[in-house]
Amino acid sequence: MDLFTLNMENQLRKNAPLADRMRPETIEEFVGQDHILGQGKFLNRAIKADRITSMIFYGPPGTGKTTLAMIIANSTNMNFEKLSAVTSGVKDIREVIHRAEEGLKLYNKRTILFIDEIHRFNKAQQDALLPFVERGIIILIGATTENPYFEVNKALLSRMMVIPLKPLTRKDIYNIIKNGLTNKEKGLGNYKVNIGKEAIDYLITISDGDGRLALNSLEIGVLSTPKDDNGIINIDLDTIKECILVKSAKYDKGGDEHYDTVSAFIKSMRGSDPDATLYWLAKMINGGEDPKFIARRIIICASEDVGNADPQALNVAVSAFNAVNVIGMPEGRIILAQAAVYVACAPKSNASYIGIDKALEDIRNKPIGKVPNHLKDASYKGATNLGHGKGYMYPHDYDKAYIKQQYLPDGFIGTKYYEPTDQGYERIIKERLSKLFDKDS
Repeated sequence: MDLFTLNMENQLRKNAPLADRMRPETIEEFVGQDHILGQGKFLNRAIKADRITSMIFYGPPGTGKTTLAMIIANSTNMNFEKLSAVTSGVKDIREVIHRAEEGLKLYNKRTILFIDEIHRFNKAQQDALLPFVERGIIILIGATTENPYFEVNKALLSRMMVIPLKPLTRKDIYNIIKNGLTNKEKGLGNYKVNIGKEAIDYLITISDGDGRLALNSLEIGVLSTPKDDNGIINIDLDTIKECILVKSAKYDKGGDEHYDTVSAFIKSMRGSDPDATLYWLAKMINGGEDPKFIARRIIICASEDVGNADPQALNVAVSAFNAVNVIGMPEGRIILAQAAVYVACAPKSNASYIGIDKALEDIRNKPIGKVPNHLKDASYKGATNLGHGKGYMYPHDYDKAYIKQQYLPDGFIGTKYYEPTDQGYERIIKERLSKLFDKDS
């Protein structure tokens, strides 16, 4: 490294955000993730023994994925290479592989390759890694905020361990903030800072398990607040609120959070919890989810989970879809909320849903029954000569528009697919059918 490059690196370190300056360099300095880094846990043992295998660190932002890779780099006797999936391509991968092969040939040293945001690599780039991971030319460590089971090729994933990282706890964030305030070498320890309990509590809450967000927001507060007459920087709740203008919900319309949030939304409607329904709806709206996508989920739930317990639910849901399509956002949120709450509060029955699946199972797995002759179409010339429609009894000619006759094919007579519940309007359906069937007996 020449003098100019060294000077640039020193300036970058000096002016780096607090979260980068405070990045732990050893396991002992690391805060959180005790389920993998605690005494005797897998990753703790692997790092100390320098027995690293290919793995993917998967977790939310600010939980220590890159930091763990740097700790491994500082601890290992292997060569360490780093790429960013945002800026690197197949050419960069080949160059790293070439150096890794040379390291094995000349010095008998293996190479760890760390790829940040590995989910951003396309299929071709991931495929380029596969043979070298398989042969052991490189030990691959990836970091991602996206579910690797969706974003990483199955062949590559099968040769790696997925290490889940959890959001940092309130205690973890508190310790990180405390370290940032007291560390004189890398932190804010050379400033006289007086920060109130309310401000710390708010910073911990708004950070939502993200240590990087907590530290960088704290630094903005300290550096942007003037000292009082005694040289003290006083940070109260209002100061911290100004340093984090908006809390952005973690929501990626094409990723893991999308599917998990939609799942929670549907299950909350199914579970008759209007408050949880509105919470997950708000998260999707705030995350920029397509309102028509949300409306379609409400329609499905209205039929699948409410069904004939309240037939009006489907009408409300379909009307909401059409209204949102015409009105758009942000007013569409009111329509979506009304429909979602209606479905959540409605009586529930999945009898129709269960019924059609039972019928489909029989259609797919049993011989297809023949349509009874009296039910066949008799509207065309010659149909009567074939016996079609013969013996059919027109229900409206009978009391209560009902007459017992065979509707199911031979071999399926007496099969029950739809079994109405006692919920809501479906109780009336059940009572009517029961009276009709009692009349037959």
